[in-house]
Amino acid sequence: QVQLVESGGGLVQAGGSLRLSCVVSEHIFSRYVMAWFRQAPGKEREFVAAITWSGISTDYGDSVKGRFTISADNAKNTVYLQMNSLKREDTAVYYCAAGPRWVHVNYESEYDYWAQGTQVTVSS
Repeated sequence: QVQLVESGGGLVQAGGSLRLSCVVSEHIFSRYVMAWFRQAPGKEREFVAAITWSGISTDYGDSVKGRFTISADNAKNTVYLQMNSLKREDTAVYYCAAGPRWVHVNYESEYDYWAQGTQVTVSS
C-alpha cells in the first residue's frame, strides 16, 4: 500500500522558516515525481513545488520562487520543503503528492497519491 506521511507544520511568525517532510513508501519513491501543493481557506489548491527522484529537475510556483526549496533524500525516502521568509499569505494546509511522470507537474490531476495534509500558519 502506498503511503505518504507528512510532518513539520505549525505556527510561525512572518519572516520565519519551517521545514516540511514527507516520508514515502519505499517502492514508489525512486519511480515517482514528488510535489507539494497547498490550500488556503476558501481557495483552490495551489501548486508549490515539484522534484524528480534524482533531484535533477525542480519546479516552483511563482508565489514561492526564491523563498521555498524542495529537495529529496533518497536514502531516507523523504522529500522536504524548506520554507523561508514566510508571509501571512503562505498560511494553508500543505499536501505532499506523488505522480508517475514529469508532465504538467503543476496540475493536481497528474498526481496519484496524496498525504493527509499539514497545517502551516504564519502570524504577523
